[in-house]
Amino acid sequence: MTPVGVADAPEVLAGPDHTQLPDSDGAMVTNFQEFPLSFLLLDCLQPILKILFPDGRYAIGQDAGIYWRLTDPPLDGCKAPDWFLVIGVPPLLDGVGRRSYVLWRERVIPLILIEFVSGDGSEEHDRTPNTGKFWVYEQGIRAPYYAIFDADNDRLEVYELRDGRYVALTPNEYGRFLIPPLRVELGIWHGRFLSMELPWLRWWDNEGNLLPSSDEYIEQEKQRARRERRQAKLEKQRAEQAEGRTEQEKQRATQAESRTEREKQRAEKEKRRAEREKQRAEQEKQRAETAEENSKRLAEKLRALGIDPDAV
Repeated sequence: MTPVGVADAPEVLAGPDHTQLPDSDGAMVTNFQEFPLSFLLLDCLQPILKILFPDGRYAIGQDAGIYWRLTDPPLDGCKAPDWFLVIGVPPLLDGVGRRSYVLWRERVIPLILIEFVSGDGSEEHDRTPNTGKFWVYEQGIRAPYYAIFDADNDRLEVYELRDGRYVALTPNEYGRFLIPPLRVELGIWHGRFLSMELPWLRWWDNEGNLLPSSDEYIEQEKQRARRERRQAKLEKQRAEQAEGRTEQEKQRATQAESRTEREKQRAEKEKRRAEREKQRAEQEKQRAETAEENSKRLAEKLRALGIDPDAV
């Protein structure tokens, strides 16, 4: 990807580098939310950055100075956004950790600058030429995107540089702002982070899913693992129940088969008994017929002898 916002200077200007310029103006952080905010923004965006820029050429500044012009004293030409991202530069410079970002040497303009309002917001909206933050970010640094987050008033403004001027963007239906080069949305999330229930500045992917922090991702993975274990347990129980039902069906089938066999045996016994009864009946019939024939022959013999058989 081509670095966003390459400065117009035809060559690197002579002058001090980040190791020679002051890296602090001595000001203290004005509230306890600023550092967690900066960390949360970086932590949640890191996986997306690794996907979009696998070469690792991006640098993130947190309350670090951006030197945008040479001045005497040097800090008059420096502004320190609470959070900013530069695409197309390495996180280290010549193997050394960056102490500041020197625009006249890097010649790559930061993609987005973010300020966390700690007062009434006038400092972040200051358009005073050469000194006001808004003016410097718009006319001096010329960052494509500038965001102002007012946690106390639950308010987020995002500006896009168009024709050399910042234009306030309109949030989508969810109150978030699309940052196309990063394929993410920036918005306000209400929840608990580091034991603080506050409005937080967060990122969402282009499908509207909140990008999780490392801790949230770990917790999601734990919950997913628990769900999978519960699902596996349910599947095992269902399998055992199905196996039990199969065994019961098998037992019922065996019992039915046994009943059928017993009925068959009883039917065969009844058949044999019926056959025996039939045989006995036939034998009795034969005996009766034989006895009747014998009686008839006897009667005929008696008649032949002149004896009336009926009178005997």
